[in-house]
Amino acid sequence: MEQYTNKLIHESSLYLQQHAHNPVNWVPWSKEAFEKAEKEQKLVLVSVGYSACHWCHVMEHECFEDEEVAALMNKHFVCIKVDREERPDVDQVYMTAVQLMTQRGGWPLNCFTIPNGQPIYGGTYFPKEQWMHVLKSLEHTYKTDPEKVVEYAKELSDGVQQSDLIAVAEPVKPFPEDKLWELVRRWQPRMDTVEGGPTTAPKFPLPSNLEFLLHYGILEQKEDIQTYVNLTLRKMALGGIYDQLGGGFSRYSVDLLWKIPHFEKMLYDNGQLLSVYAQAYSQTKEPEYKRVLDQTLQWLEREMQSKDGGLFAAQDADSEGVEGKYYVWTKEEVESALGENASWFWKFYNPGNKGYWEHQQWVLVRNETWEEFCKANPAVDEVKIRTQIDTLLHLRKKRIAPVTDTKCLTAWNSLTITGLLEAFKATEDHSYLKLALQVAKWLRKYQVNSDFQLFHTRQNGRSFITGFLDDYATTIQAFSSLYQITGDEESLNFAQELCVYTLKHFYNEQSGMFYFTADDHDLIARKMEINDNVIPATNSIMANNLLTLSLLTDNLDYEAKSKQLLQNVIDGMEQYGSGYSNWALLLLRFQKEVRLLTIPKTADWNIFRKQSSPFLVIRYTDEAEATVCAAGLCSIPMMHVREVEDYLENL
Repeated sequence: MEQYTNKLIHESSLYLQQHAHNPVNWVPWSKEAFEKAEKEQKLVLVSVGYSACHWCHVMEHECFEDEEVAALMNKHFVCIKVDREERPDVDQVYMTAVQLMTQRGGWPLNCFTIPNGQPIYGGTYFPKEQWMHVLKSLEHTYKTDPEKVVEYAKELSDGVQQSDLIAVAEPVKPFPEDKLWELVRRWQPRMDTVEGGPTTAPKFPLPSNLEFLLHYGILEQKEDIQTYVNLTLRKMALGGIYDQLGGGFSRYSVDLLWKIPHFEKMLYDNGQLLSVYAQAYSQTKEPEYKRVLDQTLQWLEREMQSKDGGLFAAQDADSEGVEGKYYVWTKEEVESALGENASWFWKFYNPGNKGYWEHQQWVLVRNETWEEFCKANPAVDEVKIRTQIDTLLHLRKKRIAPVTDTKCLTAWNSLTITGLLEAFKATEDHSYLKLALQVAKWLRKYQVNSDFQLFHTRQNGRSFITGFLDDYATTIQAFSSLYQITGDEESLNFAQELCVYTLKHFYNEQSGMFYFTADDHDLIARKMEINDNVIPATNSIMANNLLTLSLLTDNLDYEAKSKQLLQNVIDGMEQYGSGYSNWALLLLRFQKEVRLLTIPKTADWNIFRKQSSPFLVIRYTDEAEATVCAAGLCSIPMMHVREVEDYLENL
């Protein structure tokens, strides 16, 4: 086949580079691409994906590498390739359009627009014959009846603009006392009480769901909810969704058992799951949770660090063109590598042949923790288990590894800073704090300018694309946490300056909500993120940030804005708890009244640094006394650590 090169060759994104030698004349997202479409009177294809997306690669192979398909695309369309991780704003707008048209969405995302960017048709994965039919039909319709196409595009664009848009703020009133009880009650039938997680497959680990339910179960003394959260965390840690050798979680499992993963590993999942496992470890001291934390940290240190100090975005599911090839094992491979230890190892990591996948290959899974297996098998101890894991991991490293997407995204790095800080608080292992401080230093050095404007991404020594709300929201969250743990005033000042910038450029006074894009956006719509997903909605992160910062900075306006955000979404949120879990955490914070603990900066008060939580905010003072404040009332000043401990216990 002839070697082709298109304009994506000049892009730094791994995903765009992967399409740089397609016969399709791809161009990156730009104003010039739409001007070209206008000049040539062509429709535009906006094709969105990401480097670790298996079905993106499948469609590329079936359609975009095919010369017949490419000739049709090049003749009648201006074809734009977009990395959704670089341009989540573009992805949001056209994903909304496709969901409005088809009631479903996903990646690859393929949306056709008229030359002004207004959408007319779209979908996700298309096999070759169907794709060619779509191309021919759209071209014919646009050529023979352009007025009809333009009219439909305007109607659809209006729908995109109005979707998820809160236009006017709801009047703030007292929050219903029974809202969370009702939300959890309706949620419970969708909780899998045998395998954990939801009752449907594919199963995604949804960190904000688990974090809310963990706090709710403890604060409301709901044993069944606590049991469900710990069941989920245990089953995930024992399942194939977790890399039993190298640490880190895959994006989801395709089945109800957390057994067979979709093997891509994403930084945003693992950063947030560090937080959840750390908080659960603080409560239970379950060794399995600590092991997950330690192995995930080792994976980040070993495979995900850039030379600048940031963390890479993702690792692909495929290697050598085969999904999961890097991670699965044959029985012969395990027996050859482990010798006499293979039989007990196989019993532990393939109980009852549970890990069988396909083609005489197995995914490593367990039914027991290390402690449980060693107790039942006295000839095996943890040192022995670790030795076999190290042997297989060493062997695995000789294989061709999946590609790592080396862009460093501000938001995902910030989520991971927060996770590392939670792990440090839970374990008191300074390795977590060291990496958190390294990533925070990277962010301050490379990802922000002198006006406190963030960059969204960094790759090949270049920071670019101005930040979106997820960058600001997660970074404010991370540096607020960093201040509470370290007492570093610079971290608090940075979080506060970013908050001021966000309110100036993203906030809508009329609605009391934040747009995802800044006020200099150039898309057909400004979207508001409302529903919590694998990553919580940026509005819910900001609402929690504002409540925390109101206590750290004595800014009552921040608290009022946080209440307004919650008021705007509270009606009906009990019907879909999974999609409002971070909002539910905010409501729980308001109902339980977050305490503000102000402590001296001296070392004898350090015991409290690891106690910060959504319900206890830590602030530092140059005075020699500590105070606890909640609901507008403050304690008398206290001189001794024991006094404060007693006071908090009796609240």
